[in-house]
Amino acid sequence: MMTIMASDIHDMIRHWLGTPVNGYLGSDYGSDIKSMLQRSLSSSDANNLIRKLRNDIPVLQSMPSGAINLFSVQSAPDKLSIFLEVAGQTIQVS
Repeated sequence: MMTIMASDIHDMIRHWLGTPVNGYLGSDYGSDIKSMLQRSLSSSDANNLIRKLRNDIPVLQSMPSGAINLFSVQSAPDKLSIFLEVAGQTIQVS
């Protein structure tokens, strides 16, 4: 029996973040994270992104609802960094 490790999940998420929506023929798999940078980060945008992430990567559906979070940190007057936290591990999105 194969075990999915935390590093495997991070690789899946990084792949998802780097794949544009509809990047695979016949599938809406992928993220549109760059469009979020063009508007203010609202809770509905974050929830929609997390919902799509869970739908596109089925192994994440087995995690509790609070295991995936999206947050941003402003550094410098015009820079916004977006982070995705999955089960306590942080992935920088931008």
